[in-house]
Amino acid sequence: MDPQMALLYLLLLGPAGHCPNPGISVGAVRTGSRFGLGDKVSYRCSSNLVLTGSSERECLGNGVWSGTEPICRQPYSYDFPEDVAPALSISLSHVLGATNPTQNVLRKNLGRKIQIQRSGHLNFYLLLDASQSVSKDDFEIFKKSAFLMVDRLFSFEVNVSVAIITFASRPKTIMSILSDKSRDVTEVLYSLQNANYKDHENGTGTNIYEALNSVYIMMNNQMQRLGIVTSAWKEIRHAIIILTDGKSNMGGSPKPAIDNIKEIVDIKQNRNDYLDIYAIGVGKLDVDWKELNELGSKKDGERHAFILQDPQALHQAFEHMLDVSKFTDTICGVGNMSANASDQERTPWHVTIKPKNNEACRGALVSDQWVLTAAHCFHNAKDRSLWRVNVGDPNSQWGKEFLIEKVEISPGFDVYGKKDQGIQEFYGDDIALLKLAQKVKMSTHARPICIPCTVEANMALRRPQRSTCQDHETELLNQQSIPAHFVALNGSKLNINLKTGEERSDCIKVVSQDKIKFPNLTDVSEVVTDQFLCSGTQEDDNPCKGESGGAVFLERRFRFFQVGLVSWGLYNPCFGATNKNSRKKPPHGAPPPRDFHINLFRLQPWLRQHLEGVLNFLPL
Repeated sequence: MDPQMALLYLLLLGPAGHCPNPGISVGAVRTGSRFGLGDKVSYRCSSNLVLTGSSERECLGNGVWSGTEPICRQPYSYDFPEDVAPALSISLSHVLGATNPTQNVLRKNLGRKIQIQRSGHLNFYLLLDASQSVSKDDFEIFKKSAFLMVDRLFSFEVNVSVAIITFASRPKTIMSILSDKSRDVTEVLYSLQNANYKDHENGTGTNIYEALNSVYIMMNNQMQRLGIVTSAWKEIRHAIIILTDGKSNMGGSPKPAIDNIKEIVDIKQNRNDYLDIYAIGVGKLDVDWKELNELGSKKDGERHAFILQDPQALHQAFEHMLDVSKFTDTICGVGNMSANASDQERTPWHVTIKPKNNEACRGALVSDQWVLTAAHCFHNAKDRSLWRVNVGDPNSQWGKEFLIEKVEISPGFDVYGKKDQGIQEFYGDDIALLKLAQKVKMSTHARPICIPCTVEANMALRRPQRSTCQDHETELLNQQSIPAHFVALNGSKLNINLKTGEERSDCIKVVSQDKIKFPNLTDVSEVVTDQFLCSGTQEDDNPCKGESGGAVFLERRFRFFQVGLVSWGLYNPCFGATNKNSRKKPPHGAPPPRDFHINLFRLQPWLRQHLEGVLNFLPL
């Protein structure tokens, strides 16, 4: 071993064969004070507290304690999503992307995060308790929680198969891993929605052993089909999620079923990561904590038993644990939606385009080397070689400046093209593409947004392969008022409503009231052509000067799609403000503010001309 690596190994693990002091959590009592190889310590909780984690731990040869840190807690307390997330993470960390094997030894005690890649395969088994101790309302909460988890998981286009089993006295397989439908999110969610509490009305007991044995039988059948020694079987990762109150009262201990599952998946010290069993109570359940705790896997530094207050808390936990920084390709439209994410992580496609010193415009990454922005940003630009594009968070180590290799501006853009008609400025074809001098390394802070009418966006929307550009427009702009967003100067996400149809006609009428900018305008469509989406009514936020060129985007199926880009408006709410977080309302008597955004569906020919081969376009 390299001497430096050996030293780091010793620092992390201590002398060979010895474990660090395992500690004693608040409210716990520990028996055992020897921490050598093979020594054991046991724990119990004082007073009326209940134990979560391992009641006994053994010092292993690799210098870590077996099992999970024991925690004593109030019997009716809830877990916070941000506490659940790190513990849930390990089950998906492989499929969703394995760590470098040489790092695993050194990282045993450092905690692990989900790293999503599109290699490998995950079998995800959902077991939903439908016994009498779980009410019908609780069962519906389980279903909703499972629905949110599955829907989010499939939004990453990873290789995953989902099994669904409901159980009371007997289990019922709603979806099997062996079915081709288990890989189809639509089929899985449909099966989940139609799982019926009444299927178990004649069997009121709780038989968790049989539910887990159904998983074992499913695994055995898949192993026989694939071959026991094949990598196709041995490299599948397995995560079992049991949504239950833990009150198993028939079928005996679930432990023999868990032991059979461990045996068939060949769980041993170097294959511990191939199986995770989570026992989760969701809702205001009277949970048997001891049983719940015994069901969950026991791994050093991790927890596998929880109770959460509602499905939203489970969904938030699932969101927290997803780390997309290790994607091996430029999967589009992925933003971190968890509560503690930075602004840049929420909108990682957002970039700042700067001339020599000053910030000029915003833009959006559409690939690892191309940025989409507004043409007017480069109007009167004298020396484009001095311009830079800042990708990632400009206020941290995640920000990086890129030189611009090439600027493509729509030849139809001519800001003074209608001056002879009394229109001082005209923003038709206000679109440009920048090719960066280097490719952007993908991370949580830098990732492209999905562009409609592409194969990449089609996958994110989960549409059939034969879909067209028109299908995307119908799906994304399917109402007369569509909630959308843009990114402010300070990086926060602001809200607008895009108007189509009759509401768009009402939205653009205001332009004729602006006698300063358009003194002799008789036909609004001369200024606001069909290339523009309109916003700025009701409580909409208004973009400031400097936010031009930024993406106007929608959220669908946990992914983000750019439908427009900020072009021009009747009012600048940041005019005269020294604080870029401050936006002023227009003065009394001024025309109502309106904002206009280039509609990407109307500029498809130009986009295809310059991005063919960069993005894969669908038929119009």
